[in-house]
Amino acid sequence: MSKSDFVESGVGCIHYGHIYTYYGVWTTDTISFVPPEKTEKLTKVNPGDLVITNTSENFEDVCKSVAWLGNSQIVTGGNATVIKHKQEPKYLSYYFRTSEFFAQKKKWVFGSKVFGVSAKNLAKIPIPVPPIEVQREIVKVLDRFSKLEVELKAELKARRRQYQYYREALLSFDKRIRWTTVGEIATYSKTRIPSPELDANSYVGVDNLLPDMRGKASSNHVPTSGTAISYKPDYILIGNIRPYLKKIWLANSYGGANQDVLVIRIKENERITLMPRFLYYILASDDFFAYDMQHAKGAKMPRGDKKAIMRYPIPVPSLPVQQEIVAILDKFDALVNDLSSGLPAEIKARRQQYEYYRNQLLNFREAA
Repeated sequence: MSKSDFVESGVGCIHYGHIYTYYGVWTTDTISFVPPEKTEKLTKVNPGDLVITNTSENFEDVCKSVAWLGNSQIVTGGNATVIKHKQEPKYLSYYFRTSEFFAQKKKWVFGSKVFGVSAKNLAKIPIPVPPIEVQREIVKVLDRFSKLEVELKAELKARRRQYQYYREALLSFDKRIRWTTVGEIATYSKTRIPSPELDANSYVGVDNLLPDMRGKASSNHVPTSGTAISYKPDYILIGNIRPYLKKIWLANSYGGANQDVLVIRIKENERITLMPRFLYYILASDDFFAYDMQHAKGAKMPRGDKKAIMRYPIPVPSLPVQQEIVAILDKFDALVNDLSSGLPAEIKARRQQYEYYRNQLLNFREAA
């Protein structure tokens, strides 16, 4: 089954790749369809069956499953195995995500770049099967955790839309206030520091540049020679090569960045007062990213045009207005991005709680 076979409507199908990119433990609807004439040679999936992946580009996703709980027969194709059974479907699908099953499948995984488990070896993995009533009670508990996480994710999505709306609204100014350009109020950092003097927590490569101002930059690779562009707290680091043009970070530490990162600092200016965080929010907007992409140069790996960036118009409201806007956007940013106190932290905590109870509830001793 190839993705090129997909049509707008037809017979529902589950592509193996969607099991670890889209579906959860169970589903009643498919996101893909194939024409009826394409189903003859495809594997049939009946309500209650499980579809489990036999291959993936990473070890963790091999043998992930989804229980089909729709009302009609659907199909699946290569790289997937259909499990037919007489157990509670959700119970089995939950079990296939436990650390116990993870350890079992590890014995049978083959490959280095692409990982796989054959259907023949998958059949050798032991599975605990308590009475069906026990399976259903376990599913009830785990469903409550899953529902809570879904609700939190929906809340996060809504808050991010709200954040984007207010950010764009608060940063939209008419011509009655003062305007300047990036080049008039800021300049590029030209100070260089030896790369070997930096560590993983202070060196920023364009590939590990943060997409927002939260957290702390860290790199998997620090050059052993050459120099890096120096940055300090409140300097703004912008990715300058596709696909990293939309990455931007308001530095909260000292360090150095590679040549694919633009490091901007606000200049001392007696006539204009601009908060670094206010400038960060302006440059993190969709308007700036669209402008940067429009002026980027190059075909395969476009680079931002430094001269064009320096010409980008910047509104300069009064300092109290800047402070008020920053305070409002900081609250939204913390809510949708902060991994220690916002909704992402709550989602992470609930997922850990769910995984803990899932592993506990699905850990059985084998009967004598």
